[in-house]
Amino acid sequence: MVFTRRKMRQCIFLGIATILVICLYRTWASQLSYGGKESGEVDDEGRDQIVVRPPVDKEETDSLTRELEVTRRKVVQLEQKLQDLESRIPLKYPDVKYLNYKNRKRILVTGGAGFVGSHLVDILMTEGHEVIVVDNFFTGRKRNVEHWFGHENFELIHHDIVNPLFIEVDEIYHLASPASPPHYMHNPVKTIKTNTMGTINVLGLAKRVGAKVLIASTSEVYGDPDVHPQPETYWGHVNPIGPRACYDEGKRVSETLSYAYAKQENVRVCVARIFNTYGPRMHMNDGRVVSNFILQALQNESITIYGNGKQTRSFQYVTDLVDGLIVLMRSNYTLPVNIGNPVEHTIEEFAEIIRDLVGGKSVIKQVAAVEDDPQRRKPDIARAKKYLNWEPRVPLKVGLQKTIEYFRKELARSNHHSQRNVFVPRHAAESKL
Repeated sequence: MVFTRRKMRQCIFLGIATILVICLYRTWASQLSYGGKESGEVDDEGRDQIVVRPPVDKEETDSLTRELEVTRRKVVQLEQKLQDLESRIPLKYPDVKYLNYKNRKRILVTGGAGFVGSHLVDILMTEGHEVIVVDNFFTGRKRNVEHWFGHENFELIHHDIVNPLFIEVDEIYHLASPASPPHYMHNPVKTIKTNTMGTINVLGLAKRVGAKVLIASTSEVYGDPDVHPQPETYWGHVNPIGPRACYDEGKRVSETLSYAYAKQENVRVCVARIFNTYGPRMHMNDGRVVSNFILQALQNESITIYGNGKQTRSFQYVTDLVDGLIVLMRSNYTLPVNIGNPVEHTIEEFAEIIRDLVGGKSVIKQVAAVEDDPQRRKPDIARAKKYLNWEPRVPLKVGLQKTIEYFRKELARSNHHSQRNVFVPRHAAESKL
């Protein structure tokens, strides 16, 4: 149940009114207990008679005074709670552009409550489009999109895309899939289903309503590449039975399905091969390089590197990725496009950058390498530059600083939440009084 500001006000005012009514009733009942006639009453013979009340007991007066003081304090406390609850609710939605019915689109974002999807939803909403988010909340969180709850252009559907979906839309961004190794390895069969059956359902929906589809693929389709940097024409070097295969091969089949539907059913499709991305709203414990290093540095723990640290990665900030996805959707280009940052760093260099930005004294420690971990990963974005006029703009340190601040707040919020939820036995709580 979602508590709006109006509902909270009603609950608080009802509580205040109940307390006041009880106090007034008790005062009235105590006055009746004295009996007798009021001043100015008429006796049986029609004569005015003055009745003198017995003096009110001092102890009872003091008791009533104390009750009124307690009531006043409770009212103040309730008012403070109301202000606290109101402060947690956004006073208004982010600014949204108005679009008329000719320009406004109904856009479906599968996985729209996730890390990347929620940032995409923010942009589409502020542009004035109607956005429908579909998420099963395996890795997505309602908190990522809660600032849009109640907006007339926003709709959230709790649904697993492995099952068919029947709605009317103009465009579909298919982002639904766990993307970090611990998440997609947690249930490999479900990961494969999401990227195969889920993609079939999305493409079937697009065929029925005539919508255009953007498939969010991944740089993992290149596997542990023999070609560097990786162009879209490279077919990849993937282990089909390794621990990452459920995700790698799932995305490769997703691309195959997309172009099969395009050729056979004339569905309009485009494919984005997304490289390593970081930014706010990442899961704190998703096992990725960025989140691992930042959390360890913030807690002054050892920064663990899998292997010798010489393997390379290219990291892009999430807003650059979202811009690339939107530009690709609105273009007429149909072949796969790399969306990533071509600036390459070794994992060891990246750990040092994060440690310096956080300012801690964490020690960088090497641990055993992970099976099938790619040794080099760098996108060739010549195609994105030529056909989309897109390239990343956010410098690494600027993006990392924003991400570190987000993780710092999340860590404080997590610690505070844990303290609030510590179970204290009743007898232990009473012994402290």
